[in-house]
Amino acid sequence: MTYSIINGMASTSGDNYQLNTSTIIKYAASTFPEVEVVSRQIDGKLFRYNYKEAHERIKKMANALIRLGVKPGDRIGVMEWNTHHHFELYFAISGIGAVVLQLNLRLSPVDLAYVINHSEAKFVFVGDSLLPLMESISDKIPTVKGFVVITEKNLDEIKTNLHPVLSYERILEKEDSNFEWPMVNEKSAYSACYTSGTTGKPKGVYYSHRNIYLHTMMMVMSQRLCLKDTIMQIVPMFHGQGWGVWLSAPMVGAKLVFPGRYTMETTDILVDLMISEKVTFSSGAPAIFLPMLDYIRTLPKKPDFTGLRMVSGATEPPLSMMRGYWELGKAEIVHAYGATETTPLVLVNSFKSTIKGWSMEQQWNNQKKQGLLVPGLDLKIVGPDGNQVPPDGETVGELLVRGPWITASYYNDPRTEECFEDGFWKSGDAGTIDKYGYVKITDRIKDVIKSGGEWISSIDLENAIMGHVGVKEACVVGLAHPKWQERPVAFVVLRENAEGKISKQDILDSIGEQFAKWQLPDEVVFVKQLPKTSVGKLDKKTLRSQHADFFIN
Repeated sequence: MTYSIINGMASTSGDNYQLNTSTIIKYAASTFPEVEVVSRQIDGKLFRYNYKEAHERIKKMANALIRLGVKPGDRIGVMEWNTHHHFELYFAISGIGAVVLQLNLRLSPVDLAYVINHSEAKFVFVGDSLLPLMESISDKIPTVKGFVVITEKNLDEIKTNLHPVLSYERILEKEDSNFEWPMVNEKSAYSACYTSGTTGKPKGVYYSHRNIYLHTMMMVMSQRLCLKDTIMQIVPMFHGQGWGVWLSAPMVGAKLVFPGRYTMETTDILVDLMISEKVTFSSGAPAIFLPMLDYIRTLPKKPDFTGLRMVSGATEPPLSMMRGYWELGKAEIVHAYGATETTPLVLVNSFKSTIKGWSMEQQWNNQKKQGLLVPGLDLKIVGPDGNQVPPDGETVGELLVRGPWITASYYNDPRTEECFEDGFWKSGDAGTIDKYGYVKITDRIKDVIKSGGEWISSIDLENAIMGHVGVKEACVVGLAHPKWQERPVAFVVLRENAEGKISKQDILDSIGEQFAKWQLPDEVVFVKQLPKTSVGKLDKKTLRSQHADFFIN
């Protein structure tokens, strides 16, 4: 790194007191012992306990891990849904100085085995409903010494070829809850997540205790979280620590709700839980929020979500979705930006009261932007010449970021050299910054459509198309063109009641006023579904590959 550090006068602060994850749960248990943690189980029943009781179980698990031979620095895999078990393991594993290895159950078996082997995981905790996935790679992960099944059943009721195998609850019940948390060097890794990109092997990001502690404080501050909130963890905890949202709850003494297992087809579970538990804060991707909104529209009595804030990330939320939540239930969609490498919080969109004279329509359109940089980070947007682009909201460059919760390298990976520059992580995202400091991601660098020497934003086209009442999903990619280098093609999934009733021209007419004619898609292809990556993002690489000869033949 090229930045320098100067030494001033020595302070009298307790700088040797380390920032550790264990201090967060200790604080919650002592200061908010009665506050509820709610966890939905596979059968739909709700398990309830409080921070004091959770802490007792976490300390028992810490003792159990030590009895299993887990030592500081050991990587311990966890493959589980969003449950109180997952919550307990994050604290117990990291609290003894070991590393929580987040196992993304949406990875291919090949990539999953790679992650376990590359990290040299010693043990794996796996939910009983996920055993088949772990069994499919059990003979390919030689560093793993044993498996612990997260289950309420007795082991003799579970058929598995994993060996040796233990039961989560059985090892827990044998342990004492007396445990004195050690002070872990705050620069030690608390958790590890491997990127799930569509090219190359996953890259390892190892987050420190200091990293996650500071990130949690920033999440609390940027989202105005407090003990009056009820926080529901929608984002999967097995990737990017679920954006770190759940960690904010014990830090401020908020009630915490885990929805357990759900799918894009069963998001009614999330809405019903939000209503019954009076949730005030959550986070997720548009791929989850959109079907939730569709379900809300079917309810005869619409919920009153006044005061509910939902952070939306992964992809830009369609304006129609943001308006829909506000109009139906007074819920606020807060657009934010980040990545696996950034823990993930980098940008949060909030309207600046110092900006005068904007119409409501201007304010709504501004909410589509990724937002303002949160304190503590350095961000710059650089053009192809390596210089920062002007803050005009139009000039496009690549977003680079560095800071205390931004990774500075990949674990044991030669790709580090090409992905970092002067301490900055090169995001691969193309974007602009305006005079007010709002950042707008226009595309992934690799997804920008280059047509006749001009750039076209696939994201802007997608979100405009999503504004059509009959459109459920849309994905726009640039395909090779013999004359223009690339031309945009829109792949559209229609709502059931709109199938066969909407034409290409209907789509183009609905967005025609928002774009120049040359920016509009050359074709609109109606499909039943769109390919997605393991974290639910549109898989544009697959679409480009499948339709590479679209304009050639």
